[in-house]
Parts: sequence; structure tokens; C-alpha cells
Amino acid sequence: MKLISLGLFLFANAFFGQKIIWQEDRKLAWDNFKSAVSRKNNADVIAYTHCGWEYSVVKSTNPGSPVKIEINAIFNEDKSWKDVKRINDYILLHEQKHFDIAELFVRKFRKEIEEKIKNSGDYNKKFTAVYSKISNDYKNFQISYDKITEHGMNKEKQAEYNTLIAEELNNLKSYKAS
Repeated sequence: MKLISLGLFLFANAFFGQKIIWQEDRKLAWDNFKSAVSRKNNADVIAYTHCGWEYSVVKSTNPGSPVKIEINAIFNEDKSWKDVKRINDYILLHEQKHFDIAELFVRKFRKEIEEKIKNSGDYNKKFTAVYSKISNDYKNFQISYDKITEHGMNKEKQAEYNTLIAEELNNLKSYKAS
């Protein structure tokens, strides 16, 4: 049986830079934001969190053989930045939520995989569609989060999202990394 190992990375570069894998008991600190400030898209942005997920797949050429898929939410220190003159704990919480959203969608991804992909044949037939749906939903959620919270400046909406994200993570706790 020939095993194939495949590693693809979303919003990550595994060969360059430092990455942090999401952990419930580890929160981001300003020291984790190591890139130079880059305001190409918006001069009002105080910080940028470069996060997403990475996954690896081990499967067989035999379609009936089991498949192993591992997925982790990651934060890229060397691509995340902050304006040291304008940062505070409240902004850090907003940035932490971006990372928490990545974990939320990793859990959704794991759930979809558990439900739909049982073997290498399922992987070959269904993985791309599952990945595309989760990836699109993730991107749209991140965009909506920033838009609705006004990048964290709308404290009422930020509080609503803080609660929503925490509830969703809790609802999917059976899909957190073991």
C-alpha cells in the first residue's frame, strides 16, 4: 500500500516564520506580532492578525483504506503586526478573536470531515468541496466580523461577537484538537 502525505497550508507559510497553534489556554500577546507595520489597505488599522489553518493528509491509493486528516488553527507571528503607539488590551482582544474564529472554522472543518470523509475514496471525491465551503465561510465570517465591529471600535457589536464566538466554540468543543 502506497501512502501519500500531503500538506497544504491556508494563510500560512510553514517554512518561513514562527507560527502558533491555537490552544484554549494560550492567548496572544503583543510580543507575538513581529512583522513590520504595513498599512497598504487602510491607514486606520492598528494591528493585523495573520491567521488561518494548516492541514495534512495521509491517504492510500486504495479507495477503501482509511484516511487521516489533521487540521490546526495557526497564527503567523512574522506576518502579524501592530502599531506600538496605538495598541491596548482592548485591541488585542479583537485580534485574539480573529484567531479564535480560525479555530472555530477548524472545528467546523473537522466536523464536516468526520461526517463526510471515511476513507481515501471519500477524500478524493469530497474533500475539495468541503474545503472550499469551509474556506469561503471562514473568509466571509472574518470580513463580517471586522465590518460589523468596525475593527473592534464598536464596543457593543464587539461584545456580541465575543459572546457568539465563545458559544460557537463551546458548541463544537467535541471537535477541538485532542
